[in-house]
Amino acid sequence: MKLQLLKKIKSFYIVFSAVSFCILTLTNCKYNKADILYPTNTNPVGCASISATFNANVSPIIITKCAIAGCHNSIAAGGVILQNYAQIFDAKDRINERAIIEKTMPISSPLSASEINIIKCWLESGAPNN
Repeated sequence: MKLQLLKKIKSFYIVFSAVSFCILTLTNCKYNKADILYPTNTNPVGCASISATFNANVSPIIITKCAIAGCHNSIAAGGVILQNYAQIFDAKDRINERAIIEKTMPISSPLSASEINIIKCWLESGAPNN
């Protein structure tokens, strides 16, 4: 009798653990990547119509969204300081990958479509210091 009860408890524990693992695994997504997998706008961004200068457009985005306390400021909890042109230029490939392609930075939330387009166009123009 005791042995049967222990077997039932063990079976219940195994099933409960498996179901819990599946639920946790399937619901543990940081960002919704549907826009990457199923893009609604497949037209390339027209950089001719987007103002993408470093000083007027790119730097303010980086300073207000990335170079904040606990991230990429002078303390650089993220390991990379992004406070001036040289630092941002040196990290341009990482910025492109993490903020534009993967949309995993900034951690608080991805950049808006217009901010992404500005940085993307600046990068495509060679990331000039203008």
